[in-house]
Amino acid sequence: MPIVNRIAEFQPDIMAWRRDLHAHPELLYDVHRTAGFVADRLREFGCDEVVTGLGQTGVVGVIKGRKPADGRNVKAIGLRADMDALPIHEETNLPYQSKTPGKMHACGHDGHTAMLLGAARYLSETRNFAGDAVMIFQPAEEGGAGAAAMIKDGLMDRFAIDQVYGMHNIPGIPLGSFAIRPGPLMASMDKLVIKVEGKGAHAAMPHKGVDPVLAGAQLVVALQSIVSRSIDPLESAVLSICSFHAGHTSNVIPQTADMLGTVRTLKPKVRDLVEQRMKDVAAGVAQATGTRIELNYNRGYPVVVNHPDQTDFALKIATDIVGAANVDANTTPIMGAEDFAYMLEARPGAFIFMGNGDSAGLHHPAYNFNDDAIVHGSSYWVKLVEGTLAA
Repeated sequence: MPIVNRIAEFQPDIMAWRRDLHAHPELLYDVHRTAGFVADRLREFGCDEVVTGLGQTGVVGVIKGRKPADGRNVKAIGLRADMDALPIHEETNLPYQSKTPGKMHACGHDGHTAMLLGAARYLSETRNFAGDAVMIFQPAEEGGAGAAAMIKDGLMDRFAIDQVYGMHNIPGIPLGSFAIRPGPLMASMDKLVIKVEGKGAHAAMPHKGVDPVLAGAQLVVALQSIVSRSIDPLESAVLSICSFHAGHTSNVIPQTADMLGTVRTLKPKVRDLVEQRMKDVAAGVAQATGTRIELNYNRGYPVVVNHPDQTDFALKIATDIVGAANVDANTTPIMGAEDFAYMLEARPGAFIFMGNGDSAGLHHPAYNFNDDAIVHGSSYWVKLVEGTLAA
């Protein structure tokens, strides 16, 4: 495989960084140790500029090529890695497992950060490109919208980024493989908060109350008809009620029932339709049961939409590294969400999946990033910069 030989030479260093980060997971924006580790490495590599505190705790390293980018359409390319972990108790029993109970790198962000650091080290040494390579280390991908926070702090304009790229490891995709597609790749993520208010009563006298549990159960069932009967079967939508809490004992009909859930879609029109139908269904169930139903539909991450030209180029780079047989050029979209969507709304670019091999799934307590994938990920970043900003 035509991976970058120099990357392969210092793969042990990248692995050591990754394992250090794995042992010290941090959540959301509270990634001070991780951000400090990243900034220290970037300074050691000789990056021309290292900026901290962007989007609270984000870090940006700028590496200037040997030649200026005068007269070029693309003068600066942004590469993004996420730094935060998850509130999960690790169950790997690895020598470098989390030293903080209840926190774990269960999504591979330790690997993402280490691979981008590896690329930064190589690009700082060689600088075989014209323009700026902007290394973006982002906090709070796991539900905190760290990408939006960095953009709000001026990420794109301050560093004059013309194009932006992201990557995520995926268990189940073979090691040494990539997967990508133009257009929608990952779903939007919306949060549902529902309160059903009835009238409490003795469980032996239900006729004297209004049962929010029964109304809530009817609502859960009725909401499933939205995906099955209101959405075109050729479109994609997920509506899941994941939490239902009501009452505290066996002989009292409670006053209220509370639910939490999520909606995932791949198109804005489907997103709009699901939200409107949820409101209609909730109003109907409330009228039929005599309850008051409060539905809060909170829009979160938008759809990850890959831009066609940048996707084609990312596909070419991935193919150069691992061969056409190991790249899925039209992979099936997944209904998970990613806040890299905000960056793709701000600038053209592409998000790619990289194989993690036969590992436990993402967000699983036994998950571990595959260190053998490092050479593929770091080589992809290097070739993406050198190809886009060819000297």
